Amino acid sequence: MINHMSSYFAAEKQESLIFIAVGLLAIGISVWLWMNGHRLKSMAYPLVVIALMQMAVGASVYLRTDTQLSTLSAQLNANPTALKAEETTRMQTVMKNFSIYKAVEMVLLIGGVGMIAFLQRYDMAAGIGVGLVLQAAFTLTLDIFAEARGADYLSAMGSIPT
Repeated sequence: MINHMSSYFAAEKQESLIFIAVGLLAIGISVWLWMNGHRLKSMAYPLVVIALMQMAVGASVYLRTDTQLSTLSAQLNANPTALKAEETTRMQTVMKNFSIYKAVEMVLLIGGVGMIAFLQRYDMAAGIGVGLVLQAAFTLTLDIFAEARGADYLSAMGSIPT
């Protein structure tokens, strides 16, 4: 079980760095768009707003992961039954939250595509649409991978003897 746990948290930490890097990239692109007066500079609005969320979540996950893994590993050795109950409950909540995250991301993605398709003659709307599509598609993709990792980890919890 310790291998499943270590792999799960290592991947979470790696993905958090991707979120931070993409957030920084999105902010950099936004600055460039504004400084150059690009006609779709309004894509900076969703790029920056979502980038700030990505960076906050990424930093939070990155900073707490080592301590969380250490605590859970110690609990696995000391009281595997309690770990199984508590971590299963926590992961079930995490998995339910992925349904919410994915729904929001899909709404943003569809909204962005709609803005591009139906409001493309308006630079501001088209720019916002492009920004939404880029950020929502990226975030949705990473959340799909995170959800799969979470499902595997949750399944591995079942192997802990009680």
